[in-house]
Amino acid sequence: MRVSEMMTKDVATVTEEASLNKAFMVLHEGRHKVLPVVRGERLVGLLSEKLLAEVRPSKATALSVYEINYLMTRTKVRDVMLKLEEVFHISPDALVEEAALALYTHDIGSLPVVHADKTLVGIVTQTDIFRTFISLMGVHDKGTRLALDVANDIGIVAKVSRILADAGVNISHIGNYDKGNARQEIVLRVDTHNTTEILKALEDEGIKVTDVREFE
Repeated sequence: MRVSEMMTKDVATVTEEASLNKAFMVLHEGRHKVLPVVRGERLVGLLSEKLLAEVRPSKATALSVYEINYLMTRTKVRDVMLKLEEVFHISPDALVEEAALALYTHDIGSLPVVHADKTLVGIVTQTDIFRTFISLMGVHDKGTRLALDVANDIGIVAKVSRILADAGVNISHIGNYDKGNARQEIVLRVDTHNTTEILKALEDEGIKVTDVREFE
């Protein structure tokens, strides 16, 4: 799956000439964590909730409410934003796992999605990654979830698929996780609750089923 297929396309933005008051309102009203800063349609920077909190006077300040409001109105987004060269971003043609890796590696919550000319076309957030993971694993689908403990042998997935196909059972979702020691866990979603036959067939082939859960 490409980033363009799972990103958030309706992106709240702010211009570099906007005031911090304006940016704060957009963040607060939309419950956003970050705001891409644009010049026309091109990304030029990023403003985060954290950055705004750092520059906004605290409640302990001696400034009056009117003075704080004046400062926030006079200060421009361009004065505090992260510049483009400081912003991690990603192409719409990148893979979803590349986006997930970038978010994890850089410990950030979102990635603006831009074309080569830096035209902003979307944003990928941790929530988008979670939603995609839920979809890939079929969490909301009816059927049965099977967890298999198998060796990292060539053809093991094909072997499991053949067993289920012979039983007339369709695999709707599949994932695998490395357990170390040349073992892996294969997690399947199958479109049936009648698993007695396939569980026996898997056992007869020496495949250990470690978990079975039905979902309505």
